[in-house]
Amino acid sequence: MTDVKPKAESQSDEAEGPDGGWGWVLVGAMFVSTSLVFGLMRSLGIFFVEFVQYFDESAQAISWISSTGLATQQFFSPLGAALCNAYNTRVVVMIGGCLAGLGLILASQATRLVHLYLTMGVISGLGWGLVFTPMVATVMANFTRRRTLALGLGFSSIGLSSFAFNPLFQLLVEKYAWRGALLILGGLSLNIVPCGALIRPQRRSKAPAKVDSETNPPRASLLQRVSSYLELSLLFERPYITYTLGVSLMNVGYFVPYFHLVAHSRQAGFSEYQAAFVMSAAGASDILGRVASGWFSDLGLFRLIHLLSMWTFLAGVFIMLLPVSSLSGSYAALMVISLLYGFSAGALTSVVFAVVPLIVGVERMMGGLGLLQLIESSAGLLGTPLSGFLKDVTGNYVASFMVSGGFLILATLTMATLPHFFSCRDPPPPQKRSLNDKDKGLHSELEQINSLPADTNHREEL
Repeated sequence: MTDVKPKAESQSDEAEGPDGGWGWVLVGAMFVSTSLVFGLMRSLGIFFVEFVQYFDESAQAISWISSTGLATQQFFSPLGAALCNAYNTRVVVMIGGCLAGLGLILASQATRLVHLYLTMGVISGLGWGLVFTPMVATVMANFTRRRTLALGLGFSSIGLSSFAFNPLFQLLVEKYAWRGALLILGGLSLNIVPCGALIRPQRRSKAPAKVDSETNPPRASLLQRVSSYLELSLLFERPYITYTLGVSLMNVGYFVPYFHLVAHSRQAGFSEYQAAFVMSAAGASDILGRVASGWFSDLGLFRLIHLLSMWTFLAGVFIMLLPVSSLSGSYAALMVISLLYGFSAGALTSVVFAVVPLIVGVERMMGGLGLLQLIESSAGLLGTPLSGFLKDVTGNYVASFMVSGGFLILATLTMATLPHFFSCRDPPPPQKRSLNDKDKGLHSELEQINSLPADTNHREEL
């Protein structure tokens, strides 16, 4: 009798979510790890000019370095989610931290541009993919009522690190050259490993490896297991596909200012430190946007999808205004638009991941986040090279920022086609049906047919 009450309490706690306790420790771990993933990725624009001068390549060719890293991180996110579902989230994140640091350390020894593609792009990108999605899903699984606020606090490190990293990286490049700076960043990225060690193993509520293992052949059982870990059934659900398309369009233009705003500012006639401080100011307002958006979203006054659409639209408009503000040579105008863009860009990231469990359910959240990152990886691969190509053709970054902002506005229009988008309440998330549930439904239908009266069966035969 003493074992009944604790079990019941634990089940209710898991259903409602703890909203505190060790979850806040995981928020701190996410705070550090995301700063060393996307905060560092955003600040790589400091190396952009150095790479152009050292390797004597076009802006488009250099843009593929950061774009490859972003696309690799998103492409391998389903692998990270599947490994977490199959094995141990803690181990997966720690391995990812080691790969992230190793890629940057090897990049410091690069002698050709292809070496940077393989090290900063592929190796570090793979490590980032094994870190980001599992950390986000772990924090989301530990919160319910304050989930968006927890994400906002965890993601605020990206803006904080952008504010701190840009001047720091500029100083490191001037003092140790780009090779020494990358070596230091590689050692800094290894701090992701202790962040992953803070993740506590959780009991799994489902065991997809045991589904129909006795009746199906080994190959079919393996395919069912892989499909269950990756949550491939989501690819056949219209709400998820529509939302993923909207996020992918957003991803095309979202990162362009973080890679090219520094170069654009220097081309507009501002000094190196003035250009770096523009990104630092955007990073500072990014912090405020993430926390304020998370707090406001959890008040429940508006649906999350409506708030996401608003912030995405505003971010697109401000991206388009960035080159316009600097045409007159006014540094103050450029700074104001950068602050507004940073706030909007930070505000939408607190919401974009919190919408996923509303569409797919908490049970399929890990796989849903992984597939989302995979599908939008193609968009991340396209964004910065397209921006670099437009710069090479036109000679400036005006067209680059105009096209990038247009993609975010197009993403807003795409999300408006979601089912029940104009409703005031969120529809209930779809429930996952396992193969066992389908078999039970089939057996119940057969029982109903077999339970028909004999004379009815006889009449049907006649």
